[in-house]
Amino acid sequence: MIKLESRHWIFLGLFVLVVGAMVLNISFDIAVTDETQRLYNLIDSLPEGSTLIISFDHEASSLPEIRPLALVVLRHTFSKNIKLIGTALLAEGTGVGYQLMNMVAKEYGKQYGIDYVYLGFKPQYIAAILSMGESIPETFPEDYLGKPVAQLPLLHNVKNYDDIAGVISIADGSLTTHWIEYGASRYGVRVSAAVTAAMMTTYDPYLASGQLYAMIGGLRGAAEYERLINRGGAGKRGMLAQTVSHIYVICLIVVGNIVYFRAKRKKRSNS
Repeated sequence: MIKLESRHWIFLGLFVLVVGAMVLNISFDIAVTDETQRLYNLIDSLPEGSTLIISFDHEASSLPEIRPLALVVLRHTFSKNIKLIGTALLAEGTGVGYQLMNMVAKEYGKQYGIDYVYLGFKPQYIAAILSMGESIPETFPEDYLGKPVAQLPLLHNVKNYDDIAGVISIADGSLTTHWIEYGASRYGVRVSAAVTAAMMTTYDPYLASGQLYAMIGGLRGAAEYERLINRGGAGKRGMLAQTVSHIYVICLIVVGNIVYFRAKRKKRSNS
C-alpha cells in the first residue's frame, strides 16, 4: 500500500478545490481594464462588412492561454458581421488558426470565401508584412487550401492595407512588434494585439505611445472580454481555477508559518 506523504495531500487538496469550484461554477466579478475595453470598442464600432486581418503569431506550446484569447476575438468579430482574413507569421500557428476560425465560423453560420478566408503561413514574416502592404493577392496567390484567391469573393475588393480596418496579432512572442514597425509605421494600418500575460509588459511602451492601438492579455484579458460580449468561455474558467489555486497557496503559506513558529516556540520553551 502506498503511503501518502504531506505533498500528496497538498496536491490532492488543490485538485479537490479546483474541481469543486469548476463544478459549482462559482462566479466572481472581473473589472474590465481600459485596454480590453479599447479593443472591444474598436471592433464594436466597425461597420458591418468591414475587413480585419487576424494573424496567428504563436507557437503550439502557448495554446492553453492563446486559445481563449483567439476564440473571444473571433466570436466578437463574427457576431458583428465583420469579414476576416486569417494569416500566420509562425508555421505552428497556421493549423491552429485555421481550426479556430472554422469552428467559430460554424457557430455563426459564416461561409468560407465570402465571410472569411484563411491565407495561412508565409515564410520571412517581415517580407510578408511589407509585401501585403503593396498587394495581398500577390503575396498570397493561393489560400491555405490551395485555392486561387481570385476565386474568393471576399478578396475581390481587397488589395492592401488601405482596404483593411486593422490587424489583430494573436501572439506569444515578439512578432507583434513587426506588425507595428512595418505594417503600422510604414503603411498606417491600425495594429492591435491579443498576447500572453508574460508579453504584456513588452508591449506596454507601444501601447502608451499609440503605436499599438489596443491590447488584451492572458486569461484575465480573455475573461474580461468574455464579460463584455456576455458569453462565458475558457477565460472565465481559467481565471476561476487560477484564483482558487492562488488562494489555496496563500492559505498553505499562512498555515505553514503558523506551524513553524509554534514548533519553534515550543522547542525554545523546552530547552
